[in-house]
Amino acid sequence: MAYYYLKEKPKRQSRLRAVLRFIPVLIFTIGIVILVTAGWPIVSYELALAPKFRESRVIKPYFVFPQNENLLSFGVVGVGKGDLTEIKNWFPENWQNANIGKTRYYNLSIPVLGIFNAAVFVGGENLSENLIHYGGTAYPGSFGNAVIFGHSVLPQFFNPHDYMTIFSTLPALKIEDEIIVDFDGVRYCYQVEKMIEVKPEDLSILEQRFDDSYLTLVTCVPPGTYLRRLVVKARLVK
Repeated sequence: MAYYYLKEKPKRQSRLRAVLRFIPVLIFTIGIVILVTAGWPIVSYELALAPKFRESRVIKPYFVFPQNENLLSFGVVGVGKGDLTEIKNWFPENWQNANIGKTRYYNLSIPVLGIFNAAVFVGGENLSENLIHYGGTAYPGSFGNAVIFGHSVLPQFFNPHDYMTIFSTLPALKIEDEIIVDFDGVRYCYQVEKMIEVKPEDLSILEQRFDDSYLTLVTCVPPGTYLRRLVVKARLVK
């Protein structure tokens, strides 16, 4: 008697089981993409740009804000903590409210970055609503140093119309790039002279030099972090 053995046909996996087996791979892939997307701008900044900014030197000022004394009374200890859309968490609030004149708003443009007519509020409080000109520093066009703060995130989220992201591409500026300020009916053109990094508690960015008209832009770096401050220093073009 002859016997025949027939191999059983493999059972088809249900679609649900196939989907469930694919989910871990999908989650892992998404995680890698997110990690690379968020991490690469920081890594590339640290490798390519940060060393260059740290080698720069600040223009020596004629007038220096007090440092290392009475910092507790000025509220500097712990600076950089909390909600950094509020300027009071950057530097002493009592300096910010000092010597604010009648002109409270003006416009700033950085053509090479695609930023045009961004609103700057003198003595403002909320960086999510506008750029902030730190009260007590010089006005544009005057002798001294006008200091402007802006918020930043990862550069891929840069939107020149969103004040939460407006300074995200500031590290891409180069020496001699143009910054335009429309203040009180007059247009002033500044050229970038230096780009440096400082620690969050470094008050030197508020320093004043009265031999010319200077403009200083400040934001957080590396992109998407609050570890340090990028300081872009520009001088008025005659």
